[in-house]
Amino acid sequence: MDLEGWSEHPVCSKRYHFIIKGDGNSIGGYHKPCTCCGDILHLPESRCKACDHVITADDVEEWVFHQLEDTTHLLHGVIHANGYGHLLRVNGKEGGSRVLSGCHIMDFWDRLCKSLGVRKVSVMDVSKKYGIEYRLLHAITKGHSWYGDWGYEFGAGSFGLTVDAYKSAVETLSSLPLSIFLSEGQKTRTRLQDTIKFYQSLSDHELVNTRDLFCYLTSLIHDAHKSTSGVDDSSCKKCPFYAPGISPSWTRGDIERVEEAMFRVLRAVSGSNWVSWRALRGAVFKVAPPELLDHCLKELGGKFAADGMIVSSRCNPSSGAFDYRLEPGNPTLNSSAAAIGSSVINCPSEENLIQDLRFLYENMLLPQTMLSFGHEVTSDARIISARKLLDCKQFMKDYNKCETTVVSVPNSISLSCEVVIVDRLEENVPNLPPETVVLPSSATVFDLKREASRAFQDVYLMFRRFHAEELLGYSGVDDSTQVKLLIGSTESVQLRGRCLGKNGLGKFRMERGTEGWTVDCCCGAKDDDGERMLACDVCGVWQHTRCSGIPDSDSVPTKFVCLRCRGSSL
Repeated sequence: MDLEGWSEHPVCSKRYHFIIKGDGNSIGGYHKPCTCCGDILHLPESRCKACDHVITADDVEEWVFHQLEDTTHLLHGVIHANGYGHLLRVNGKEGGSRVLSGCHIMDFWDRLCKSLGVRKVSVMDVSKKYGIEYRLLHAITKGHSWYGDWGYEFGAGSFGLTVDAYKSAVETLSSLPLSIFLSEGQKTRTRLQDTIKFYQSLSDHELVNTRDLFCYLTSLIHDAHKSTSGVDDSSCKKCPFYAPGISPSWTRGDIERVEEAMFRVLRAVSGSNWVSWRALRGAVFKVAPPELLDHCLKELGGKFAADGMIVSSRCNPSSGAFDYRLEPGNPTLNSSAAAIGSSVINCPSEENLIQDLRFLYENMLLPQTMLSFGHEVTSDARIISARKLLDCKQFMKDYNKCETTVVSVPNSISLSCEVVIVDRLEENVPNLPPETVVLPSSATVFDLKREASRAFQDVYLMFRRFHAEELLGYSGVDDSTQVKLLIGSTESVQLRGRCLGKNGLGKFRMERGTEGWTVDCCCGAKDDDGERMLACDVCGVWQHTRCSGIPDSDSVPTKFVCLRCRGSSL
């Protein structure tokens, strides 16, 4: 069973919530105040020990609903009795944790799922980091969502998107050359162009496309965070600002000529005024190629002019770019550093780096605010690709693909059992995933039928009266026949059976409910994908409001007729 069809799956009789609270407490036995006396009670217990109040199904449902809505949990995951689960919430340090990061919590959750033998787990990725949609940023830098670091892959895309469409969007947006944003045809440079050139000049390796740029910027933020938090005092020493990156085609004379031109501009500035990186570059743009200018600007801080003045540099707190000015220096004290041509440019602060990241994200990746550059077709492809990545929120991990250690029980038979239902209910019951039963080596066909029946009865509410009647492929075989003699080395079997009588659980039959409703949207969606929908008042078919031309910012109209019905009425 794939998780994108989970809503079509029968309701499990048991589900287990795994929660780590923000105060460091984990919930093993679910507890809540008693509705009668207020004493703390554990939901697995049937009565309150203080007042003998009976814990009803409504009490349990109320508690579960409250937990689902609680946004303070550091971890909240649910695993159903059939081995399928949902990761509902992960809150690391940005969510209020004093010690645990999101990676620590995910490592724990992944180990827990492996230990419990979980089959598949889904997650809805709506996380934000640095104030931006992280699933879009992480897809650009790593090619997958943040959860992909733990093996979560594309599960289902909203608006009919497929895994191929997701991969294509990632490649289109991450491989965009930065050159399309650096058009030389414009008379004045924009802030976006200056910001891109600024980080190109700082990097010790060439930044060619959007993936290079955002990978570099996020790595700087990571290093700056480690430095300010005291995790790694040597992180700034690893900062790529220290790499010279001199091209073999540049002579020492070329570099000195550019530096002298920059010194002249700085001398012309009165008083203690700062000159921005952009203004200084623009003033000397005719002196040398852009690459050499960027290199010299990168190395300018700490340089000595002929008159003994030294170039001071700072990271402008407003723009995040470098500013320069001449100040009185001491050539004797710094002669050794000047002789080898080295300089120290302070790394931009973490706050300024995040500001630049948000600025670049909004102007290069976010569909609503993305600036238009290059050919119109290229701009359209960028917008469409970015929107697709934002529309892909559902990811899934298949633990069956992972390496698992099979624990064999001595003198036993382990079989994977599938069931085929006779006389299905009016609404079709989907194929259920197999359940594993372990039998003693002397077990008979009768024992197999009994244990398989119990396995499915325990897992699904609507199968409380299920009874396995026949072992498919072995019709006419007596129930007293030993299983090991009948199936040999076979590891899976099919059994046919029926649900006897009426179980009275029709309202719990399917996870999506018993309502019969149809989704058929022009985007290709055939089922509820979590996006806002509305039903046509004529045909009753559901479709996305966005696909129907209703912006998400607008309210859903009280009356709506779809295009198909409007066309048929003409």
